[in-house]
Amino acid sequence: MGLLDGIRAVLGMRAETDAGRDADPDDLFGMSTAYLTMEADLGYESLDIGALCFSGVDSSDFREAVDEVEAILEAGQEETGTNFSVTADDHGYHWVVLEDDDPEDLITSIHFAADTFIEQGYGSRLLAAVFAYGDRDTATPRRSGGGTAAADRTAYWIYSFRRGCFYPFVPRSGRERDSSAEFTLESALDGELEIEREKEYWYPLWPSERGTHPWE
Repeated sequence: MGLLDGIRAVLGMRAETDAGRDADPDDLFGMSTAYLTMEADLGYESLDIGALCFSGVDSSDFREAVDEVEAILEAGQEETGTNFSVTADDHGYHWVVLEDDDPEDLITSIHFAADTFIEQGYGSRLLAAVFAYGDRDTATPRRSGGGTAAADRTAYWIYSFRRGCFYPFVPRSGRERDSSAEFTLESALDGELEIEREKEYWYPLWPSERGTHPWE
């Protein structure tokens, strides 16, 4: 099984078939308390950036749905101050990438985007929502795709729409994972977030060789 097939299997149809509960975009609001726990108890600060991953459809109707997502985010931009862009990664998946120095507004904007896909009839194309954090003792946040001064200290919470659960992803150099840090995050946020219990679904969303974040 190749990398692309693995993403499709774990975030795609197999995950949907094996799901223990239905996905609910309102689950994303769990991050409203989780980011406070991340900072106060674990020393991780929001990197002011998050993203929504979805698989595309080659149809004019779907392109109109993406246009509607952009229109909703543009309409809310003045109120929330959330900047956004729509991009594609090297694996052929699409991302709505959002930046805001207010974690609450960032979470709300990601929810708006997800909810709009669902309202347009394309909720089944949603794969994951990703929230980025940096260890404040070793990382200096840097926005607009620049990652952090110490990229090895970045951690993510990933929400799988096909599983209806969150899981932590803590990448390290050489495409290694810090399993100890991931288990620490799981333990600390259990109860605040609906955690994925099946570790086989803790799928790593690696960036491209030239990127820092999964959407790059």
